[in-house]
Amino acid sequence: MLQSLETRSVWTANDAPVADAETVVLSHTAVNDEYRHLVLRAGRPATLAAPGQFFHLLCPASGADKPYLRRPMSTYKADPEAGTLEFLYKVAGLGTRALATLKPGDPFRVLGPLGVGFSLDDDWRHIVVLGRGVGLATLAPLAEAAAEKGIGVTAILSARRPDLVMSVDRFAAVGADVRPVLDSDGSSTPENVREILAGLARQGRADAIFTCGSNRLFRLAKDFAREAGIAGQVALEQQMACGIGMCFCCVRKFEVDGDLVDKRVCWDGPVFDLKEATSW
Repeated sequence: MLQSLETRSVWTANDAPVADAETVVLSHTAVNDEYRHLVLRAGRPATLAAPGQFFHLLCPASGADKPYLRRPMSTYKADPEAGTLEFLYKVAGLGTRALATLKPGDPFRVLGPLGVGFSLDDDWRHIVVLGRGVGLATLAPLAEAAAEKGIGVTAILSARRPDLVMSVDRFAAVGADVRPVLDSDGSSTPENVREILAGLARQGRADAIFTCGSNRLFRLAKDFAREAGIAGQVALEQQMACGIGMCFCCVRKFEVDGDLVDKRVCWDGPVFDLKEATSW
């Protein structure tokens, strides 16, 4: 059946194949009151997406919601053997409201995989992933890739309340040390998260820090990584128009060798060196 899906190659970015492909919705379910899980039947190269890469989604028109531009969304899971592609997203605006109307059997166009994903150093023995909201979707594939390389993972998962802590099963399945921190019990404060990071560093379990989904956590991770002298990467969330580096809609400032330089999040990222990325 996968051969029947329409796939049109349109671009080559970072030496990886990219296609504008028509997929089919296999399932689309609510994870909780705010987030939904979308599973698509897809072919290659979509299912070859690396952790940290994203797709540009052609959200359907629905009622009053008629998105003009595609929406960027990080990959939750790509499985070339099963022929599936997954996304975890929050219904927050016009595009995601329209996306939420998709039903099993519906056709759905995706452009990707796009951008630069995460990288793992073979010398690392243990990493920390620090995420919140949809950042937990972006970091789950990274934890699985690390486990495949024999790298241990501590997952610090931040959320407002317990039911919004997502992807726990994905992290636990690869043996990650899962540590939820919540607004509801006060454990998500920057002071407490910093203490957790400090404890992991003292134990030799923080060769690198990876973060996504929260500007506050990003600033905390960047400051801690600089002070502790450890590596780090951040997957940035950014509004985009084209997704392939042509429109310059997603340009942000980065600190490179003491200078501020402009980079396109969609083309040069969305994953960047933690010490170079700047917050809003």
